Amino acid sequence: MHRALRRIYDPLISNSINKTKQCCFTIRVKSTTSEQNDHRAKIMARGLPEKKPLPGVKSIVLVASGKGGVGKTTTAVNLACAMKVIEPDKEIGLLDADVFGPSVPLMMNISGEPMLNDDNLIEPLLNYGIKWRAKALPPSCGLFSRLLRQAAWPQEIVFFLRSCTDIICNCAIVVTTPQSAALQVTKRGVIMFEKLKVPIIGMVENMSYAICEKCGTKNYVFGNETKTAAKEMGLEIIESFEVDHNMSECINSGKPAIYALPDSTHAEKYRQLANKVFKYIDSKDNERIKITE
Repeated sequence: MHRALRRIYDPLISNSINKTKQCCFTIRVKSTTSEQNDHRAKIMARGLPEKKPLPGVKSIVLVASGKGGVGKTTTAVNLACAMKVIEPDKEIGLLDADVFGPSVPLMMNISGEPMLNDDNLIEPLLNYGIKWRAKALPPSCGLFSRLLRQAAWPQEIVFFLRSCTDIICNCAIVVTTPQSAALQVTKRGVIMFEKLKVPIIGMVENMSYAICEKCGTKNYVFGNETKTAAKEMGLEIIESFEVDHNMSECINSGKPAIYALPDSTHAEKYRQLANKVFKYIDSKDNERIKITE
């Protein structure tokens, strides 16, 4: 039986192989430590792309975490809205590099497609006085910054929810939770900002603790290591937010806490955080003015 099958299939297989085009295979040869070091040196010698300002935008603030699920978007949205409430005349923008992520449109109650203005620039969608735009391209892609410059951004402050190596960013806020995994990733993010020479305003801690509704006891359900980690990183915890189920309702309703719950603890903390960011930006602006004088 075996010989019979071979007589049938061997000619078919042989013909198939003969008709198949030749293929090229790449074999990775094991390299020495010296060769690896030379390769790294060549890559590092290329350097980072030249940083350029975003035309017309006064300040760019990164809201970064390095890890998902720590409340980065919640922080950015509520902070932007709080700054708009405190300084209504200031133009505030919000950029999210993840166009497929539904978080910002859900939290800001935004939908629809952006339009082109008379200058052929994309007008970001607007709600709560905040201009928002998302981009489907990764920040490492050159088209990201190219398309970024084709939008009519506000002239005061724009919050980035992703880092971009070829745009001049004025400062950053790192967002974390008390879990060890989140803090470890945050440390790596801080090191990256140091290498990119992006000054960090401070750290925002989300889900710091939960308060018992019956007795008011603080329960550190996710741990209590943030203060120690922040000290090791040389950062100040500029605001700490406890767990609050009302925040989930704000997110689902598309109305940020600063508007939905203006008298809440969270809303007050976001206003305090906004004032700290304003103070930091103003101090840096004053330093630049003194240098140019």
